[in-house]
Amino acid sequence: MPHTPITKIVKRNGQVVPFDKEKIVNAIFKAAVQVGGEDRRLAEILAEKVVHHLEVTRKPPALPSVEEVQDIIEKELIESGHARTAKEFILYRYAHNKLREGVEKQGATSSGNIPYKKIWQTLTWALDHDCYSVDKINARIENGTYPELVKEATEKYDADVASAVEKIIGRKGDVRIVIIAGPSSSGKTTTTIKTGEHLAKHGYELVSMELDNYYFDLEHHPRDEFGDYDFETPEALDLKLINQHLADLLDGKTIQMPRYNFKTGKREHESDPMKLEKNQILLLDSLHGLYGPMTSSVPDENKFRLYIETLCQIKNKAGEFIRWTDVRLLRRMVRDSWHRSYNPRQTLEHWHYVRRSEIQHIIPFLGTVDHIIDGSLAYELPVYKKHLFKHFPDFVRDYREDPKRQDAYIRAKRVHDMLESFLTWEDEDVIPKNALIREYIGGSIYKY
Repeated sequence: MPHTPITKIVKRNGQVVPFDKEKIVNAIFKAAVQVGGEDRRLAEILAEKVVHHLEVTRKPPALPSVEEVQDIIEKELIESGHARTAKEFILYRYAHNKLREGVEKQGATSSGNIPYKKIWQTLTWALDHDCYSVDKINARIENGTYPELVKEATEKYDADVASAVEKIIGRKGDVRIVIIAGPSSSGKTTTTIKTGEHLAKHGYELVSMELDNYYFDLEHHPRDEFGDYDFETPEALDLKLINQHLADLLDGKTIQMPRYNFKTGKREHESDPMKLEKNQILLLDSLHGLYGPMTSSVPDENKFRLYIETLCQIKNKAGEFIRWTDVRLLRRMVRDSWHRSYNPRQTLEHWHYVRRSEIQHIIPFLGTVDHIIDGSLAYELPVYKKHLFKHFPDFVRDYREDPKRQDAYIRAKRVHDMLESFLTWEDEDVIPKNALIREYIGGSIYKY
């Protein structure tokens, strides 16, 4: 009697999603790579054995669980004589279990410490505006209401910024520095500009201090085995100079702010004088704004910490929420291609540094923020499809068999499948010139 193919699987949270054998292949191959393996075909053979075992032992209508699949992977690896790979897989599984336990104890979300209330507000908005899934967004393109979605999402973001400014005004007299922090390509720069616009309406003079100008010259950073630089760590910035300049500014002194050229990877010879008057507020736009040593010279009562993240609440075709980091990756791919002379492939290969730095230097400090802004835009993914989808089939093909690029392969495959499910939006004229997305696709009234 033929076995019934497995088409669904139960996740740890009880959600039923489509079964994907490729995830088993990736899990086995990643463990094998850690102990020197390079044969993806062997991982595929072992995955076939795991699937066969599941099909033979399951009793319909019962569905296999993720934990059950992982148990069988361990068993198959050991019985097939791959003890070292099995050990690596077990260690990986244990580490992720401990991580999940820590998140559950903290009452945190999958992003770290974003309050559930904020996530709930974002999801409720998506439900109310009929844009909570790929199908719903595609429908808005097909029925002609996509321009209205652009308008609605723009208004939502602007209202969130205005709410943050109300809190700042409530602490007038004490706040001398507003820190705009968040992970890469979350919208920090646009949010900094808009925060400044709102504060100006209340009579404040604003001075923006771009901490990207404080990078050390790229040549001073170590390279990895691929020749790639790691400038995502806060230590890539001249923290000593930043703190000295912040202290001097609050004391009413004039500083000489450096200029950094991303295309050359070096500071320029010219610098810009800056002085903070008593009636001015300093705005800091930085990936690492929440990192303690970044502003240790400034008393806490003089800071307002604002955090922005792409809290995307859109479900893919499998019923799972699209990852926030994938949205930001696409933003950075588009921006880097025209603004920083990086092609999309370089951005994708560098992204593991970005994620590592976010986990180490942003997530631990989320509990210190005064306000969280949702920087996701419900309409943006169909726009990025126009710019980037053509590259992803090549990424998936090129990285699939490369044992040293499995992180890039898994990410590329996931983003490829996600973009493929969206319809493409071509007409960018419906997007306001001051919209956050212009920070990435270009055409903004703001200078970045």
